[in-house]
Amino acid sequence: LGQGSRLLNEPLAGASRSNSAMNFASALIGNSQTDLLGQFLTHEPNRREMELTKSMIYAPHVDDMEKSRPYLPRNPYRTPEAFPTHPSPLFQKSAIFKSLPTDTLFFIFYYQQGTYQQYLAAKELKNQSWRYHKKYMTWFQRHEEPKVTTDDYEEGAYVYFDYETGWCQRIKGDFTFEYSYLEDEIL
Repeated sequence: LGQGSRLLNEPLAGASRSNSAMNFASALIGNSQTDLLGQFLTHEPNRREMELTKSMIYAPHVDDMEKSRPYLPRNPYRTPEAFPTHPSPLFQKSAIFKSLPTDTLFFIFYYQQGTYQQYLAAKELKNQSWRYHKKYMTWFQRHEEPKVTTDDYEEGAYVYFDYETGWCQRIKGDFTFEYSYLEDEIL
């Protein structure tokens, strides 16, 4: 390594930076393998930049963190009659929501935002003892009776619906549910 460190510290006068790197590489790995390294260091700097630029296409973007919104076409296309263009009138009645599974109610709540169906799904979730937490924007249900209950909060084990990472119900032990974050609008 002595000769390599000398080459690093004392490049030849007038030699370019890539020539110094080539000399260093020759000292370390021998002349037989430096031809390929030489092409990489001297011949293709624009290609490296181009490859780096192309790889940035796949980098995460700030917009990737935003919650997806329902699709609203700007130029609606006329579809065959077999494809529904509007929600079924069946879903305008609250009675159908009583028979839907809980996962379906959560799907309607999170993916039909701002619709009457979202309202009906929320109403049925509340009927099933789910409580909406405004801070965490998710639904909670008591897993057992609270250990501590005050005028401002209750503490205990809760089941919550994890819509972001697993689309499943999880248990959170020793959770403090502050009433100020409880969505208490009468449905």
